[in-house]
Amino acid sequence: MRPKIASYFARHTFTALLKRPGTKLLIGLLNLLVFAALLSGYGNVREQRTIIKDYQTEVRERWESNPDKHPHRMAHYGYVVFRDPYPLSFFDRGLENYLGNAIFLEAHRQNTANYSTASLSTGLLRFGELSGAMVLQALLPLLLFFWGFASVAGEREDGKLKLIFAQGARWSELLLGRAAGLFCAAATVWLPAFLLTGVLLAFFLSSAELGATLLRYGLLLLTYGLYLFVLSLFTVWVSAMSKTAKTALLRLIGCWLLFVLVIPKVAQVVGEVLYPTLSKLSFDRAVEADLLEQGDSHNPDDPYFVGLRDSMLAVYGVTSTKELPFNYGGFIMREGEKLSTATFRRHEARLMTRFGQQQGIVRWTSLFDPYVAIKYVSMALAGTDYYAYQNFREQAEDYRYSLAQTMNELQMELIGNDIASSADKRAALSRQYWIDFADFHQRPVALSSSLRTEWLPLLILVAWSVVLIVPALFLRRPVSIL
Repeated sequence: MRPKIASYFARHTFTALLKRPGTKLLIGLLNLLVFAALLSGYGNVREQRTIIKDYQTEVRERWESNPDKHPHRMAHYGYVVFRDPYPLSFFDRGLENYLGNAIFLEAHRQNTANYSTASLSTGLLRFGELSGAMVLQALLPLLLFFWGFASVAGEREDGKLKLIFAQGARWSELLLGRAAGLFCAAATVWLPAFLLTGVLLAFFLSSAELGATLLRYGLLLLTYGLYLFVLSLFTVWVSAMSKTAKTALLRLIGCWLLFVLVIPKVAQVVGEVLYPTLSKLSFDRAVEADLLEQGDSHNPDDPYFVGLRDSMLAVYGVTSTKELPFNYGGFIMREGEKLSTATFRRHEARLMTRFGQQQGIVRWTSLFDPYVAIKYVSMALAGTDYYAYQNFREQAEDYRYSLAQTMNELQMELIGNDIASSADKRAALSRQYWIDFADFHQRPVALSSSLRTEWLPLLILVAWSVVLIVPALFLRRPVSIL
């Protein structure tokens, strides 16, 4: 292939597109749509962060203002933690609107995250929220298909194709040149979108977020560029394999419907059928049934904890729990917390495995659907995928467990065994202990973890480009018409 000839076809394709009636208007409208989506998303995320910060401050102040009391009462008083949105979530909302934003943490119980945007919105949200990512993923490819359906098939119908080859052009130069021209046209929307995203990030980022977020931003820019180039090549190939421009247009519209609407939905349904999951009610019942079988730390006559008490008395060589060198009630609460947490995490791990299997079905469809590939990679890099949400829940659960066990340890160490009731004034500990307990701080998911989670769609997106480029590079004879 001769780069100079290919670049000529690219320039010709790009300039011809810009000269078409309505092309500049469509580019302008799509840019306006992207800008409106980005600015709206930016405003929402910025407002959400402000609200979360205010509520976090209020929760902390209320926690620290609690008077002297029994530590186990503080464990049941509980704590509320909030999910802080990632900086790039205004670009790709992903699952953000469908996942809870706040979790109430308390002893002996794992609560779900509540107050998702979807739960507080009308049913119209099921149609999706307009975002910069959605425009680049779904609407811009449709425009690409309309721009490029006649890139080769139209010239075949007009008889220009024979003339082009008679002048010494090669198929590889024509195909890659046309694809490069379409990609340049797509760049008139793709690059301004990311330029505005970068400007908004500059006003949004704190110094702590700067390095990791800029890396994610750069990878998003490159990944979307790869996605649009794949679709440009795909468009030219379909046009070259079609006898008429009309046939090419119908094929490309059919592919768009399959890519964006049919394949993702069918894959999701197949995943749910092959790997069904428990409802929340059934999940809670299964956890509760296991806990009842293992033992109830609040029941002094429970066989499991009676056996635990007898073994502790034997180890310390005493005849009564009052003779133990620590508060026995705090010890029982600590062991009960260990038991209930281990049981919940075991059931949750099974459920997460099921969710992973369902999502695995959808991920593998990216072999046939580049839209699925870019969607998963984009959500992972923007921090709006399910893995980022699950990471927050795991951090919240670790904090809950630490809070409960810290209160139990305080009871064991600082409250005497002769105190039988938490209502006893001697059981009240200084509020300084609540002040000293660290606040919750959400740690962002490492970029390496996000890439490790979505390595398959990213690899498949690269494979799409290789599969489309390599045959074009070595093509020496005319493409056969299907």
